[in-house]
Amino acid sequence: MPDESAVRFAVLGPVRVWRGERELDLGGPQERALLALLLLRAGQPVPVPEIVDALWGPHPPRTAVNVVRRHVGSLRRLLEPGLPARASGRRLVRGAGGYRLVTDGDALDLVRFRGLRDEARRAAAEGSPARAVDLLAEALSLWNGPVASGISPDVRDRLAVGGPQRERLAAVREAADAALRAGVPGRVLPELRDAVAEHPLDEPLLARLVLALAATGRRAEALSTYRAACARLADELGIDPGPELRDALHEATGPGADTPPRESLGPRTAVPAQLPHDLPTFTGRHAELEEVLGSLADDAEQAETVLISALGGMAGVGKTALAVHWAHRVADRYPDGQLYADLRGFAPSGSITDPGEALRGFLDALGVPPERIPRGLDAQAALYRSVLSGRRVLVLLDNARDAEQVRPLLPGAPGCLTVVTSRDELTGLVAAHGARSLTLRPFDPGQARAFLAGRLGARRIAAEPGAVDEIITRCAGLPLALACVAARAALRPHFPLAAVAAELREAHGSLDAFTRPDTSADVATVFSWSAHAVSAEAARLFRFLALHPGPDASPAAAAALAGLPLRQVRPLLAELCGVHLVNEPAPGRHAFHDLLRAHATELLQTHHGEDERQEAVDRLFAHYLHRAHAAGAVLDPSGDLPPLPEGTHAEPFADDSQALAWLGAEYGALPAVIQEAAASRRDRLACLLAWSLEPYFERRGHWHDGLTAQRTALDAALRLAEPALEARARRGLGRAAGRLGLHDEARAHLDRALELFTGLGDLVGRAGTHRSLGWTSEQQGDLAGALRHNRLALDLFRTAGHRPAQASVLNSVGWYHVLLGEHRQALTHCFEALTLLQDLGDRYGQAATWDSIAYAYHHLGRHPHALLGYRNALTLYRALGVPYPEADTLTRIGETHLATGDRDSARAAWEQALTLLTALGHPDADRVRARLDGRDEWVGAV
Repeated sequence: MPDESAVRFAVLGPVRVWRGERELDLGGPQERALLALLLLRAGQPVPVPEIVDALWGPHPPRTAVNVVRRHVGSLRRLLEPGLPARASGRRLVRGAGGYRLVTDGDALDLVRFRGLRDEARRAAAEGSPARAVDLLAEALSLWNGPVASGISPDVRDRLAVGGPQRERLAAVREAADAALRAGVPGRVLPELRDAVAEHPLDEPLLARLVLALAATGRRAEALSTYRAACARLADELGIDPGPELRDALHEATGPGADTPPRESLGPRTAVPAQLPHDLPTFTGRHAELEEVLGSLADDAEQAETVLISALGGMAGVGKTALAVHWAHRVADRYPDGQLYADLRGFAPSGSITDPGEALRGFLDALGVPPERIPRGLDAQAALYRSVLSGRRVLVLLDNARDAEQVRPLLPGAPGCLTVVTSRDELTGLVAAHGARSLTLRPFDPGQARAFLAGRLGARRIAAEPGAVDEIITRCAGLPLALACVAARAALRPHFPLAAVAAELREAHGSLDAFTRPDTSADVATVFSWSAHAVSAEAARLFRFLALHPGPDASPAAAAALAGLPLRQVRPLLAELCGVHLVNEPAPGRHAFHDLLRAHATELLQTHHGEDERQEAVDRLFAHYLHRAHAAGAVLDPSGDLPPLPEGTHAEPFADDSQALAWLGAEYGALPAVIQEAAASRRDRLACLLAWSLEPYFERRGHWHDGLTAQRTALDAALRLAEPALEARARRGLGRAAGRLGLHDEARAHLDRALELFTGLGDLVGRAGTHRSLGWTSEQQGDLAGALRHNRLALDLFRTAGHRPAQASVLNSVGWYHVLLGEHRQALTHCFEALTLLQDLGDRYGQAATWDSIAYAYHHLGRHPHALLGYRNALTLYRALGVPYPEADTLTRIGETHLATGDRDSARAAWEQALTLLTALGHPDADRVRARLDGRDEWVGAV
């Protein structure tokens, strides 16, 4: 018979409470919200300021604290009827400046869910995947809707419900992995389908759904699920599917897909494949192809450079098409990868790619961690050449402006090939580096005729020779112009070519600044004619795309420019691609040729006034700000991102990988948006965007770009005369300067930022600045100062009730205690941090904290405890796919094994670390190699 005095709680769905079998009335909305907040903390105290913030937001009434006390009293009487007045009872107790709700055992569904999930993990680790599936199925059955549903959305957003929601998604993934290993994938299909419906951009979930569908015999559905996911990722985020989703497709459609084991594999050696798509209709240039193919050395004993330039600086002659086509033909000779960069040497916007930016992109593609990329162009180029040493890699540098832009990007390693395209002959590159030069000219009449025949058919070309000759003449033999005409004619197969020639004759245009004087007018005529061949909506979009500052644009960015819904823009982009006014170099990315951008710019200025153009720019910049803000919130949950204007909303990213993928895809435009916003006196937007991008600059190591962005933001903030914006810009500038080793400059900016935040009464701003000052102190050898600043940050975060930042800084305080030899104090702080990080679902923070805990145990001589901590960190790092921290932890595991006398285990750990570090091209590989070689100078350097 059930215990009628037992109280049960539910928060995984509507907030509910039962005594025995009777459900209790929880009172008004605020009492229900307060109970939800206490339940979500699962026995942890909630400070009163945090309760006030959750119930009322940033503008509570003056009576808020008294109202909270009344609600607490009501809940106490509800949970413990008959409790005397003013008695605290045993359920809802006060302490640590707040209130804590005490539940019995598994009486709270959230606690029960977490316990079942932990038990499932142990079962999986012990080789019992079927048992793990049963446990996870029971855990997931506890969910009856979104966490704390039924509470008003604005209050619910302040309850930090995201942590348990992420735990549910993680449990679905774990259940899928266990079911696939146990051979019962059908058991998880309903949960997987529901989870994917709620999170259609979550690639780890999609990958598991593809695998489960294939393993249950639904291969066609698995393939259609993959294709739909690719389309959605391209349309909404402008990115390709990541490696996990691609690997799932390969596993699902290849042999053995019915029983796919999902064992964790270590990170792979980075083999970039960055070449743009080859043109399936590529024709002509046979002599040029033979010349460059014949010029390649048959052996691998030298580095080669081939320069493809254009006669008289002509654009549209087909340099890129030839280079890409040739690169694809010889790519199999370069098994270690292909790198590509558009150097934008002649972009009409003037935003030429800096060689340092291209180098950092290459190093990232080659697997070099951001923190290992040195300062300065020369040092980065030297590292790049070192990474390529011993590899056979093809490098395609498109649209180079001059030899100085190209030189740092030349590999120098035997066996590598560099292909450069430029409108300039780059004689310095030929003279100094022995580049082989190939100069392209416009098609002669025979080549142009063959080009058109390849797209329209030989019979149609032969039927109207006079019209074809006129078309070729008016296109000036330029492949770009011929492609536009062929695209239009192919869409109208019964339309006489004589009519096409007549339309060209009647069209008008102007592109004198971009082509040779004897061809410019006719080429512009072709483009004008093509622009008139599309719908009015597509032509309008074509004109507005000229305002985009980056090398390519996503459909979402195009929609922002045009002021249209995304669903209306996609067919318009397809229409423009159909007549070659824009191209799609990668799924979901749309780009202009320089000539076409110039033509669109001229049309834009003719058809649209200044106000309309500026409104389009405002929409685009707002789009980038809101998406960057959403990405920054995922990358740095402990940060204090800027508040955006009321009434704006950005779709959140599912996880780090999606946020990083979007930022990477849009990175060609984002720094330019900051500069253009400041130049056009959109100063507030420049500040907010620079602030939102700060987590990405940090994560990817783009500290040079971060320094530039923050300097721009500081100038904008000073023009606005707003101390809050100035403080944040100075803090960001101090952080970037510190990463680049400019510690004196960093400290000056951080000291001023701290002064400003203090004057503003901004506790979180002060705390974040103290953290940065702590890091700067550490770099300058002042460990005591680093600890002092982090303690101050911790106190401020606690006062402000900022739990994610509090968790992160607790680990920092613990780490500095470790470095100072105060290991027991370190453990106290790190375990407190770990509890908070687990509540928040911050796996990366948990991994770093376990590593700190293990390091402290090692130095206390408690080696079994150290090994357990390191293994917990290792498990998390592997799940997150972050090879450098994984290698770092493996290195320390080896040291702990050595301290126990287990040399074989130490060597095994170091060998794993060396494999990872070598794949990354990381200099720490030399230290691990020295340890394996038995050199004693590294003993104890954990």
